[in-house]
Amino acid sequence: MEILSFPFMQRALIAALLVGVTAPAIGIYLVQRRQALMGDGIGHVALTGVGLGFLLNQSPVWVATAVAVTGSVVMELIRWYGKTRGDLALAMLFYGGMAGGVMLMSLSDAGSNANFGTYLFGSITTVSPQDMTTICVLAALVLAVTVGLRRQLFAVCQDEEFARVTGLPVRLLNLLIAVTAAVTVTVAMRVVGLLLVSALMVIPVAAAQQISRSFAVTFTVAVAIGVAVTLTGTTTSYYVDVPSGATIVLLAIGLFVVFTALAGPLTKRRARAAARPGTGCTLEVPGGRTAADDVKVAG
Repeated sequence: MEILSFPFMQRALIAALLVGVTAPAIGIYLVQRRQALMGDGIGHVALTGVGLGFLLNQSPVWVATAVAVTGSVVMELIRWYGKTRGDLALAMLFYGGMAGGVMLMSLSDAGSNANFGTYLFGSITTVSPQDMTTICVLAALVLAVTVGLRRQLFAVCQDEEFARVTGLPVRLLNLLIAVTAAVTVTVAMRVVGLLLVSALMVIPVAAAQQISRSFAVTFTVAVAIGVAVTLTGTTTSYYVDVPSGATIVLLAIGLFVVFTALAGPLTKRRARAAARPGTGCTLEVPGGRTAADDVKVAG
């Protein structure tokens, strides 16, 4: 294939594959916790890291990772202790992160509007060999957490009180989810961009939930959808010359619509299967009583 003959497209497809796996892998836990927009907030904070990286002439990806992880920890602390003003503090953190990124980028000599746009909306064809090393290392860390600790993380996301009673370190696991989400944002920012990364975390999971009823199946289907849309979107962007990030997200939304349309007939089919004779639970009632079954009360 022609597309595989170019080194930059080889790197682009590998990066797309890694992002397609990692984004839904952590996104399923965020959806379970009803924090679907957390990735979007972390993306705003990571923008400051990108600007700081250009200002210091350091790798924007690594600096963005450090800043995003710090921001995710602050967000989790606000969730624990923020109480009534927690949402206001989070809003200030998100907007401050974006404003800080714009300001630092404008102060740096290496930064430009073109560089800024590649991190905001993604530019997968510009992934360098150094970026590939970073993406591979960070993706391995994300998968080690999301797959290796899937039982503990699922328990915490499903019911924190029950998880705490069973002896799980709930706060530590919640913090781990937040940090892993931050790492995933920086992994995906060159593919779909910081402004669209949350969509790739959430939409494949939402689509998978339309047709599956168990966590394991949802996890598998969501990752499959993530891989399918990232690889297809990257290939499409090469041949049609359209932005890769927007293409990937639109494909994910399209699959969500398809899976939603299939959900109704699939639910009816399952209901009919459950109602068939011999598939349910049968309770046998004795046909008659004998005199020995009577209860006599002494007067």
